[in-house]
Amino acid sequence: MGPLRAAAARGLRRGGGRGRGAAPGAGKGSKGSAAPGGRPAPPAALHLFGDPAEVEALRGRLLAWYDRSKRDLPWRALAVTEPDVNRRAYAVWVSEIMLQQTQVATVIEYYNRWMQKWPTLQALAEASLEEVNELWAGLGYYSRGKRLQEAARKVVSELAGQMPRTAEELQKLLPGVGRYTAGAIASISYGQATGVVDGNVIRVLCRLRCIGADPSSPAVIDRLWAMANALVDRSRPGDFNQALMELGATVCTPKAPLCGECPVKQHCRARLRVEKELALASQKLLGKLPPVPDVEDCGLLAGLWEFPSVPLAPSLQQEQQMEVLRDHLQAWTGQPVAAGSLRFMGEVVHVFSHIHQTYVVYSLPLDGDVTLDLASSPSRWVTEEEFRASAVSTAMKKVLKACEWQRGEESGPAKGSKRKRGAKPGAGGSTRPGTQLSLRAFLRAPNPP
Repeated sequence: MGPLRAAAARGLRRGGGRGRGAAPGAGKGSKGSAAPGGRPAPPAALHLFGDPAEVEALRGRLLAWYDRSKRDLPWRALAVTEPDVNRRAYAVWVSEIMLQQTQVATVIEYYNRWMQKWPTLQALAEASLEEVNELWAGLGYYSRGKRLQEAARKVVSELAGQMPRTAEELQKLLPGVGRYTAGAIASISYGQATGVVDGNVIRVLCRLRCIGADPSSPAVIDRLWAMANALVDRSRPGDFNQALMELGATVCTPKAPLCGECPVKQHCRARLRVEKELALASQKLLGKLPPVPDVEDCGLLAGLWEFPSVPLAPSLQQEQQMEVLRDHLQAWTGQPVAAGSLRFMGEVVHVFSHIHQTYVVYSLPLDGDVTLDLASSPSRWVTEEEFRASAVSTAMKKVLKACEWQRGEESGPAKGSKRKRGAKPGAGGSTRPGTQLSLRAFLRAPNPP
């Protein structure tokens, strides 16, 4: 790769979770973990269920809790007592469609009336759309009922009344059946060992593994599906999936979860993280605070790319920051970095789900080719277009914005940048596109009435 201007390419690397850090924001290079073929390497083991003993223990505790505590719901009873496999799958299917965007308490009455009126696929296929809409009235999202009937008619007319038997076929052959619904039907009705990922499961898995990345991003969703498929109990996949969803709905709730009642709290790294934060707060009160808080173990950006960066102690002045960063970059590039070559670009504040992070951003122009040592530090160069198409975190996008803003390439301030152009470190405020609650807020016990 020939000589490029400083703005021609960007630097990234695999994130590992850091405190206050420095990151060159507009250098030529791209530092990151890479697998053969230029693909990012697998995420850190911290976010995976890699210990078979832990997996077995988690499965056993969750299923035992589910057997004791599961709610008595009509579709669960039909899934257990209905001997006909097609009627059993149909019963689960109806419940899953109704439960989309609708609370369980509301669905129960509608579900019972629906199954009494149309107990089989054939009965539903013979109904009119007007009848379907009439019964559906009050549930909202009427297209759900319409698609359900269309799919039932397809099963009767094109599949001889036989429901598809795998999650893959269910998703492929039935209109309105997505990845989650297909997995739920296949695991609960047919015993297929496939996982499911819905809002409840996302919350549970992210807390169990202390995942701070955006759970709505495709990269994170793909990882969660892989985790769910690896975690599902092979002997009781339907019960396990329902137990995971039940846990999220009744115990691991979005706010004020009942952590003391959680059957898998021993495996929850978010809970462990909060306990560490509380212990750290106690040390502050006692005057025993360590110089640099240990946040390396939270793996905040595991599996994603980031600019070359180095963790810094909060007490370092700008000159000291530049010295530490210059040494880091010299070791990476194998070239001397002149004292005046680093240019301060600003600070970027980013809020992960359980920690505030400040990036002190510098730019470094490089002339000529710089060969990266993949053996000691897997890396690659990327263009600006490749950067925008890479799996990068929101924090890294804010870093790039800060650099573009400082160079005057944009007309307004960049989101997430902490100070105005030309301001000294520590001055100014920050703007963020939204507000995130910390894990401590999530896990705080509810106030007494």
